[in-house]
Amino acid sequence: MRSLDLPFSRSFFPALKSDWVFMDNAGGTQTAVQVTERITDYLCNTNVQLGASYDISVQSGNRVIEAQEKWAEVINASDPCEVVFGSSTTMLLQSLSRSLVKLFKPGDEVIVTNCDHEANIGPWMAMKDFGIEVKVWELNQESFTLEIDDLKKLLTNRTRLVAFTHVSNILGTINPVKEFTKFIHQQGAMVCVDGVAAAPHRLVDVQELEVDFYVFSLYKVFGPHYSLLYVLKKQLEVLPGINHFFIRDLPYKLQPGNVNYELTYGLLGITDYFTEIAQKHLPAAIRELRDQVIFTYDLFADHEEQMATLLLDFLNSKPGVKVIGERSGNKTKRVSTISFTVNGKKSSDIPLKVDKHKIAIRYGDFYARRLITDMGLTETEGVVRVSLVHYNTMQEVNRLIDVLDQIV
Repeated sequence: MRSLDLPFSRSFFPALKSDWVFMDNAGGTQTAVQVTERITDYLCNTNVQLGASYDISVQSGNRVIEAQEKWAEVINASDPCEVVFGSSTTMLLQSLSRSLVKLFKPGDEVIVTNCDHEANIGPWMAMKDFGIEVKVWELNQESFTLEIDDLKKLLTNRTRLVAFTHVSNILGTINPVKEFTKFIHQQGAMVCVDGVAAAPHRLVDVQELEVDFYVFSLYKVFGPHYSLLYVLKKQLEVLPGINHFFIRDLPYKLQPGNVNYELTYGLLGITDYFTEIAQKHLPAAIRELRDQVIFTYDLFADHEEQMATLLLDFLNSKPGVKVIGERSGNKTKRVSTISFTVNGKKSSDIPLKVDKHKIAIRYGDFYARRLITDMGLTETEGVVRVSLVHYNTMQEVNRLIDVLDQIV
């Protein structure tokens, strides 16, 4: 089995040369140097408005189109027009809900979970103002999973949409998206999946999952502060536009003010990085971008499983520590985002003591406030979260363990 060449991978992240260990990656990863190079190139050489006849404008437009096409390939969208870019996942879901509500009627129903980031709850809750009934699919607090039997109790012939997360940004648990989606579609409803906490760790295949909408943040996938929303073409065609009344182009009608040109072009830097990893580990054997990215993500997952297992084995060995989520590091069950609480301590106490060792972790509700409230963790100030990605090392995890061993 091939293992990730960590020195090679880390060499593309200038921030990793500092004294700090970055373990708050679920809040935002470090940026690959290829991304900053692309952004600088765009701003220095093709920073003009798109749509004009002169050569630089044509080149600029082609750069934006190339990014859209390549990211369609990465997520296995059937058409580049299914890729919608925007400033953040929160904003993209607000825009989607603003469009979708025009298709819904009073008495229609939407189902959300109580374990999502608020970005995939709040926009749907706001539909109550338009007469839409919103139901809540609650997490099983013993297994830390969403149960399909609980969903069955909520679905009716009036359900228009079910919104849920691929991976909880607190629990790290991987939900069976394809299974859920198949069942929801059988009931005639659409599916909106928040993939923010999944995308840094697992490669999404939107056609395999058969989702209607899938969204994630690219600044949590080693890129710039930008986000991507996949919209199934047949849904995109009927969605009312939220752009100027005369704009009907796909996906421009869902991109008010158009995309950010330099950040969109910068997204090619992420695919450049994935390609570099694939070619380093399996030179010349993989030519298609999608295949390169599949191979690269497999390397990431194997390495992250080892780190997660090491940390979880330590946490599970401490009597006063409770892991909030899957207790094993099994890569089929969870990603390497790990949360815990400590008996008799506020969660805020832990990172403050870790900070002085130049290890960046975090505490709080991470915008999954409804989950923290429902689990009775408000008084403990939420959870302590350690979020590892592929550029972290086993040595860094051991360094954290040595510090935590003195605290918990």
